[in-house]
Amino acid sequence: MRNTRSSTPVWQAIAAALSADISEGRYLPGDKLPTEAQLSARFGVNRHTVRHALSDLVEQGLVRTRRGSGAFVASAPTDYPIGARVRFHENLLAAGRRPEKRILDVECRAATGGEARALEIDEGVPVCAYHGLSLADGGPIALFESVFPLDRVPGIDQHLTEISGVTEALALAGVADYTRASTRLTAVLADVTQALHLHLREGDPLLRSTSVNVDAGGYPVEYGRTWFAGDRVTLTLET
Repeated sequence: MRNTRSSTPVWQAIAAALSADISEGRYLPGDKLPTEAQLSARFGVNRHTVRHALSDLVEQGLVRTRRGSGAFVASAPTDYPIGARVRFHENLLAAGRRPEKRILDVECRAATGGEARALEIDEGVPVCAYHGLSLADGGPIALFESVFPLDRVPGIDQHLTEISGVTEALALAGVADYTRASTRLTAVLADVTQALHLHLREGDPLLRSTSVNVDAGGYPVEYGRTWFAGDRVTLTLET
């Protein structure tokens, strides 16, 4: 852990190692982590360095501490299936987690070139852009942006200000059902704003999902991008 050639602070390396242990299931939700003395011995550092690492995990929402009792795992990565029928609330409930969405912004504007290509519309036509934060058991796991073509789903901007569920909003706009036509996954690094919302550090790893959902007739009704906190979600592909 004391490699002088590394530019990573030792406490960050310890936090990353413990985060990996939690992600891999070595420690489960509710489990007590080793004591500061045990962690100091494991990593060959003093207790101050261990406390710094544990404080970082607390800030990330992965660990909670009890005075006089020690540090405990607060959460584990959420299994999130990606298939033809991706539904946020259903996925979280199936994983035994409490789903929640917080609306950050709903705006109507002109479609960009990339959005127009994904939605098979002309650049500049009106779209509704929906920005929000996804949470599991009260902890943030992802930021998302969904873009809807207003000519195909009229009134969805109003529906999204009244309810947070995309499935219900689409139904109110006339889309009774929809399926995932494509998904693209890319590893990226968190910028300052993303880190703030997700309780991460700038530069921490994110997994970006870019997708297109289509209605029963095969017409695109949603172009979405989601930035998942890399250590809080395990994406699984359904076949």
